[in-house]
Order: sequence, then structure tokens, then C-alpha cells
Amino acid sequence: MISTNDFRNGVTIELDGEVWVVVEFLHVKPGKGSAFVRSKLKNVRTGAVVERTFRAGEKVPRAHMERREMQYLYRSGDQLFFMDSQTFEQMPLNEDQIGDASSYLKEGATIAVLMYQGQVIGVDLPTAVDLEVVQTDPGVRGDTASGGTKPAKLETGLVVQVPLFINVGDVVRVDTRTGAYVERV
Repeated sequence: MISTNDFRNGVTIELDGEVWVVVEFLHVKPGKGSAFVRSKLKNVRTGAVVERTFRAGEKVPRAHMERREMQYLYRSGDQLFFMDSQTFEQMPLNEDQIGDASSYLKEGATIAVLMYQGQVIGVDLPTAVDLEVVQTDPGVRGDTASGGTKPAKLETGLVVQVPLFINVGDVVRVDTRTGAYVERV
């Protein structure tokens, strides 16, 4: 059991026979009445998002997730192939099982695959990844770090806004939580 006071983004709980991931949470202490936790929960199986309010300190069952380290091998159509780091067994996953995380996966990258009762429900990415710029407008003399931004296509197909001084071939660090440019590596 986990207290609603311990909610954090990414915590998995069981409600009404389903597994839910906490997407957002807010502890509210009104001037009159008791405190409560307003949360936004995402259903792991269906992807549906609901808003739910809990009393502060209310106990809910925690869903125990299994984390397996896997190496991303390659993509074939809408399937991505991973290899278990311990058993060397290959596992194909659909793009819907992984979600937006497929935009940050580079061949050979090691990530944690989250499983619940033997079923893959998602992946746990590092907070930042380094990707090479494959297409962007050329930098112009006089461009500065604080001047502005331009779109750049990265090696995984992801398009991010980068400063004007970034050129094709540069490696940039991208935050996987927000999808934003962090720095040039």
C-alpha cells in the first residue's frame, strides 16, 4: 500500500482492477476542510487519462513493476526489437507499447523496459540522450547563443528547436521528459 501523500510522477497504483500511472498530482490544502490530493492518472493498458481526487493520507495498493534491462537493436516497420541483457532473448515491441519514447532510441542504447505481470507497459528512458543533427538550416555569421532558434531533425527522426549556431553533424543533448534541446555535446 502507498499513501496518496507519497504520489510522484511515474508511480504505479492499482485501482478498480486496473493499473494506473500517476501523470500529475497536486496536494491541495484548502483554508476550510481537510487536505486532498488531486491527481491525473493514465491507464497502462488502454492509455485513457482520468482525473481523480483522493483524501490526503488515503492508502491505495501499489502495482509492483518489473524492470528489465534491454538493449535496443533495430526497427522494422512499426516494431522495435530489443534484446534482454541477461538472457539474450530478442523481444519485438509495437510502437504503441513504447509511445513517444521511440523518438529517443538509438541503436545499441540500453534502457529499462517496464513489465507488469509479464506484459510490457512501457520503457524508462534516461533523463537526457545525445543525438546527432542530420538536417537543419546552416548557421549564419553573427548567430549567437541567445539569438533565436531553428528546427533541427535528429538521427532518430525527432525534430527539436535548437539555437542558430547548431550545424549538421553536431551532437546535441535532448531532455526526454520535455523533448527540448539542453546543450551541444
